[in-house]
Amino acid sequence: LQESLMARLDRLPKLREVAQLGAVIGREFAYEMLRAIAPMDEARLQDGLNQLVEAELLYRRGRPPRAKYIFKHALIQDAAYQSLLKRTRQQCHRQVADLLESRFPETVETQPELLAHHHTEANSPQTAVEYWLKAGQQAVHRFADREAVGHLEKGLGVLVTLPDTPERARQELTLQTSLGPALMATKGYAAPAVGKAYRRARDLCQELKEITQLFPVLWGLWMYHLVRAEHEAASGLTKQILSVAQTTGDADLALEAHFAVGLSAFYCGELLSAREHLEQAISAYDPERHRGLASTYGGLDPGVCCLEYVAWTLWLLGYPDQALKRADEAQPLAKRVANLYTQTRSLYWDSLVRQFTGQWDVLRERIEVAISMATDHGFALVLGVGPIMRGWALVTEGRAEEGIRQISQGLERYRATGAGFQLPHLLTPLIEAYRKLEQPEEGFAVLAEAQALVEKTGERYYEAELQRLKGELLLAQSLDDPAEAEACFHNALEIARRMHAKSLELRTAMSLARLWQRQGKEGDARQLLNDVFAWFTEGFDTADLREARALLDELGAMQEVGISERRAAE
Repeated sequence: LQESLMARLDRLPKLREVAQLGAVIGREFAYEMLRAIAPMDEARLQDGLNQLVEAELLYRRGRPPRAKYIFKHALIQDAAYQSLLKRTRQQCHRQVADLLESRFPETVETQPELLAHHHTEANSPQTAVEYWLKAGQQAVHRFADREAVGHLEKGLGVLVTLPDTPERARQELTLQTSLGPALMATKGYAAPAVGKAYRRARDLCQELKEITQLFPVLWGLWMYHLVRAEHEAASGLTKQILSVAQTTGDADLALEAHFAVGLSAFYCGELLSAREHLEQAISAYDPERHRGLASTYGGLDPGVCCLEYVAWTLWLLGYPDQALKRADEAQPLAKRVANLYTQTRSLYWDSLVRQFTGQWDVLRERIEVAISMATDHGFALVLGVGPIMRGWALVTEGRAEEGIRQISQGLERYRATGAGFQLPHLLTPLIEAYRKLEQPEEGFAVLAEAQALVEKTGERYYEAELQRLKGELLLAQSLDDPAEAEACFHNALEIARRMHAKSLELRTAMSLARLWQRQGKEGDARQLLNDVFAWFTEGFDTADLREARALLDELGAMQEVGISERRAAE
């Protein structure tokens, strides 16, 4: 097809030069720009363009001098472009770049990628790199992350043709630190490309003895390890992050440092520390001043993120109403900061708060919007967790088999991003589904995987719930020998108490109370559950506390029946 097109141009030798010049400018070009670089008089140029339109090689919109022309097919442009000698092509690209810079300043400002392209093809690598960087950073700031990745990677490709100097190293450092957040949004935080970008940036910081850019590089590496559930490495980096922030005395760095320390503490099950650091970050946050931090730090607005994570933490600590209040503050803030990636992620974070509190209708609403937004913008991580949460809702509706399909699909996508954090938590709906389907063996297989991940990664915030579910699976398998299940419940209580996770302690107390109820130990069951329930001062309208209240009422009634029977016997 390309040869056929070239043959057509060869039969129109007077028009080929016009087509070639247009092809250098692009698939679409303005008459005004072509006129400025064409080495021919205006009459000949207009005649050539008219004949190309008549030959149906170009489309025209408007009339000269305000006309715009479009190659009918990209292959026509490519054929004309490739027919130019390399030296001629470079000269034409240089002319176009000079013309844009001298006469079209608005285009230079709004479309730096156009200048970058022409300088690249004109063999002006230094200038090209500067424009690729500008184009990439502009795309990052408007959350066009896929475009940003393309521009920044092209800049890095051109950069390697320059001499190896400290200036080149500084330019590469800026490109790599701009590339990291865009890769996080498009490929997921744990993607190998993310680690590669930030490791290279750290090496450059060390080479250049660059302190000011070290903080976002360490932060990026921390997020990479956190999402891969490499919590030991992530926690080690938080110490460096906090140290750099304290050394510089920069309030913005301190905000991001408390964010990082709080998240790592949360995943390691250090809930009191997590709450402290996340609340410090929230107190320091100002939506107007800090809305730009997301472009440097993982595409995440720190205020929204900390509000959602502190909501998770508060629920685990036994403060459901405060958790819901924080989650409800996060949603309007996410819309206010107009960060599409943060807004999409926040809908998923909010859905987990609703899972904790048993608000399944709200969960379904949130997660469907999140999936739609993630599909539109290619947010890989949400495309993984979205089906998991959707499947979890299906399991609660009694549609366990359909739920398993959704959850399995989501887990496959989630793992494909390289993510490993939250997996022990995200595997629990599968365990619940298999228990409901009376398939304990399948449930035990998933449980064993989740527990192995806890031991391997040190991610312990949901460990108590896994122990409780193990006890429930054992009882579902057989009621004849409940000793092992009871041991699991006691172990879960111990873990929850060690973490101060009162909500998980309450769930476990209900499981153990039901077991003791079946064994005729209503008094012990009531005492255990009442001691935990009495600790709570809020959240009495949430699912777990309503369930605990109903069980206490049932145990109380049974205890009264037992007392009456003993008195009658006496």
